[in-house]
Amino acid sequence: MGEQLLDHLACFTPGDLRSNPAPTLDGYRWRLLAQGDSWFSNAAAKLDAHANLLQELVFKQPAAAVNCAGQGEGLAHLVDLQAQPDFVRLLTGADAPTWDGVLLSVGGNDLIAAARVLAHPETRPGQDPTPAAELTPLQLRLLRHQTEWGPPSHGVARYFSEPGWQTLAAYLSANLRHLLSLRDQGPAAGKPVFMHCYAVPMPRPAGTEGAGPWLYPAFKAYNIPSADWAAVSRLMVMHLAQLLKNLAADTAAYPGLHVFDSTAVPLALATPGSAGISGDWYNEIHLNHSGSFKIARAWSEHIEAVLDRAGLPLPRSPAQSRARS
Repeated sequence: MGEQLLDHLACFTPGDLRSNPAPTLDGYRWRLLAQGDSWFSNAAAKLDAHANLLQELVFKQPAAAVNCAGQGEGLAHLVDLQAQPDFVRLLTGADAPTWDGVLLSVGGNDLIAAARVLAHPETRPGQDPTPAAELTPLQLRLLRHQTEWGPPSHGVARYFSEPGWQTLAAYLSANLRHLLSLRDQGPAAGKPVFMHCYAVPMPRPAGTEGAGPWLYPAFKAYNIPSADWAAVSRLMVMHLAQLLKNLAADTAAYPGLHVFDSTAVPLALATPGSAGISGDWYNEIHLNHSGSFKIARAWSEHIEAVLDRAGLPLPRSPAQSRARS
């Protein structure tokens, strides 16, 4: 017996739905709504360069997605979801298609933005330590100033601000709860929401298209030894992955949230110090086509397995039950 043929996810935009004639979603077994950051961006330059995960998703049954990620870099912050009219309308509107699930690529930009908050706005590589009284509070940044580093016995955690992480974790958790409440106001009520974790990037001088690099200048500004950059990057990404998995496990507070652990997918690492495409990476934080292929193919299996099981409505959260009683 040969392998079953897989269909690529058919991707449309909100603009496509407004066209005349508009594409019909009726012929697809699975109808999905997508929103996210630059890993979902449908800008032509990005699709040609570093692709996106949606391009590489494949299913045993025909599936389509309406992608609201847009032509730009995508969502800069998770909270920006509240200011995305197309996404909110398609998620909550009574006249929106009946979705079988929601695909999200969120949280990565928030993590990187938090890592880029400097201990002091004027701090630059090689400058003398800033007096502690002038430092940005630890709860507002992910990295520690050199005067705040813990002992070497703590490993790379000596550079990491746990108070700052707790602030970011609370922000992400609250906004994901809000997103699930939006889901339950419209035709996707009770349907699964799929999120991926992120792969671990190598901090390096590899930006693109007038943007980036992102972690590389922050790590230099904090004077973190370059030998520890890869491990610090991994520490941050694994914190985010564990948070998302913990939220998905809390089915009472986050009903129907399904998180795929992308950190478990083997990828070819970028070479430290490289400035262009390297390994499975297009630049410092974006995958190239081979990297997107590897993660998306594994994520596809996770998504379709959940959709195949989703014949019955998901259990209501306590808040939903009270609201509808």
